[in-house]
Amino acid sequence: MAHKTIKVALIGNPNTGKTSVFNQLTGLHQQVGNYPGITVEKKIGYCKLSKNVKATILDLPGTYSLNANSIDENVVIELMLNKNDEHFPDVVVVVSEVENLKRNLLLFTQIKDLEIPVILVINMSDRMKLKGIELDVSFLEEQLKTKIALVSSRKNIGIEKIKELILNYQSISTEPCLNASSIDTEYFDKLRRAFPNQLVYKLWLVITQDVNFLNLDRNEMKSSFTKSHADLRLLQQKETIKRYQFINDTLKVGQKIDRSKATDLRAKLDRVLTHKIFGYAIFLFILFGIFQSIFDWSSVPMDFIDSSFANLASYTKTHLPAGEFTNLISEGIIPGIGGILIFIPQIAFLFLFISVLEESGYMSRVVFLMDKIMRRYGLSGKSIVPLISGTACAIPAIMSARNIENWKERLITILVTPFITCSARLPVYAILIALIIPEKRVLGFISLQGLTLMTLYLLGFGMAIFSAYILNKILKIQSKSYFVVEMPGYKIPMFKNVAINVLEKTKAFVFGAGKIILALSIVLWFLGSHGPSNDFGKAEDIVKKQIQAKNITYNQDQLDNAVSSYKLEHSYIGIIGKSIEPVIKPLGYDWKIGVAVVSSFAAREVFVGTLATIYSVGSHSEEEDTIKNRMAEEVHSDGNKVFNFPTGISLLIFYAFAMQCVSTLAIVKKETNSWKWPIIQLVFMSGFAYLTALLTYQFLK
Repeated sequence: MAHKTIKVALIGNPNTGKTSVFNQLTGLHQQVGNYPGITVEKKIGYCKLSKNVKATILDLPGTYSLNANSIDENVVIELMLNKNDEHFPDVVVVVSEVENLKRNLLLFTQIKDLEIPVILVINMSDRMKLKGIELDVSFLEEQLKTKIALVSSRKNIGIEKIKELILNYQSISTEPCLNASSIDTEYFDKLRRAFPNQLVYKLWLVITQDVNFLNLDRNEMKSSFTKSHADLRLLQQKETIKRYQFINDTLKVGQKIDRSKATDLRAKLDRVLTHKIFGYAIFLFILFGIFQSIFDWSSVPMDFIDSSFANLASYTKTHLPAGEFTNLISEGIIPGIGGILIFIPQIAFLFLFISVLEESGYMSRVVFLMDKIMRRYGLSGKSIVPLISGTACAIPAIMSARNIENWKERLITILVTPFITCSARLPVYAILIALIIPEKRVLGFISLQGLTLMTLYLLGFGMAIFSAYILNKILKIQSKSYFVVEMPGYKIPMFKNVAINVLEKTKAFVFGAGKIILALSIVLWFLGSHGPSNDFGKAEDIVKKQIQAKNITYNQDQLDNAVSSYKLEHSYIGIIGKSIEPVIKPLGYDWKIGVAVVSSFAAREVFVGTLATIYSVGSHSEEEDTIKNRMAEEVHSDGNKVFNFPTGISLLIFYAFAMQCVSTLAIVKKETNSWKWPIIQLVFMSGFAYLTALLTYQFLK
């Protein structure tokens, strides 16, 4: 029997638990990409409905209505209008939540007017008793002309019901809930007569929204059905009022709310968590706890990974036949990849905490809280979402700024977001802090290393805010904006959602960085193992002559190390490093650090992997040291440590401010549609990073 696939579109307002429903339906059977031509994220999952039927589920961006105000919302409308789109759904699942059903149903009634089978999912049904809410599902199904699934994605209740309804979607009525065209009967009748083969509500969306519609000339339509912008807005308002009148009449019977039966702590918690003093104190306390935990909890698995890769490199060198291929594996590939994998525990913990804050509903309170600060610097509360997302990666954070309607606020947010400490900086911070900050505790529980990490995060955030203030004064763009934020109910984070988020984000980080690191490790190994002159191949003879001239006694290990050091210094990578050393020496960096700084422009996290490769190439001791130990033992010719306190702090400051990410520059170009802004960003951030690192080193040395 042939297998059948049902195409499903998952649509809903933000904070309705749409992603939770998506995760419950698809589990780990997900793919993440971008819509063609734009950087809005597209998530597709797969779900088995029966023996011969499966569903392809498209998780669309959150939207409040089909009256689009952002590119994210335009994606929803574009798909719903274009039947020739490969993802055009057989059935739409609209996800709502029981506490905000009235607002959620506005989008539902608009989707119903497109005459597509629509299933209404009412999420968080387990909170109905807690909130004193009762629903008459049969009445709601009759009035809304649909099928309803009461769901608790947190408790995995009702998911099978959704699958059943999707499987039998053809039995669901496609009749609209109400006649929206009655807002202006004459105007809509003209539309019907002009385009008898088209759905009138689709025509209305084409006229009022900035969307494409196959086989129709939008400009011709607008000229034929001319109305002023003010008249169109008035008709949209009338449509919204008519829909809410219908929704109110339906919910008067279909939903009973008795607040006297509610046992709700939300209001009490909000008064504390959004307090003008306590709210900020609690937020800082949470941040402090996160950064303390990142260091404390991850130390054991990090040490295990570090020593494992050192042992693997040593084993490979010992047991494989001597030669170039063995050197490539033991000195290039293994140390380079090990230099990134060692930080998986810290990155995973960071994503874990961010996911928990988002899932619990607390992140929305942070957005509301920070709006009061953002306003003073030319931003809005919506800007805090990209800024907080920037702690994971600047690229999706910059993409998420598309939800900011005001162009000036959006541009400023895009330009300052790279100052936020992303997870790619975490490997650099972690290794340097471990080298220069002692493992001491203040008052018995405050880790100095965790405190340093938190300070670096706050430094990045502070610089982003300061830059936004300057840009707000410099950029002469006149605009107005309004800030609206939704406060979802508090809930216990779902383990499955958190686990999937942590797994996907960590995997994306490791594999995304891994490709770059593997390629660079091979290139760096070659550059470090070969040189341009004949002297490179005669290194052992030259070193022996130098030692004999100084009349120094030596053993074989000392000779091997001296030869390795000579080769590294006279290799291609040594020549490159020496050529840039005069520029970076005032910052306290030697030529090896210089090579790592330059190579990390591809991606910041490459810094540690580069040093791991360079030091492995330059080390032929019998027992391989870990990356951290090799960096700690590195000394200048005068015997002083390379990674001393002034140099370490200078590097931390440099990476806190530098634009060391070519991918971020590319996404800024794409989002601003100009090379002007990424070039300004690169020049300013790199120049500022160099200057502050220089001043820091000169002051501390």
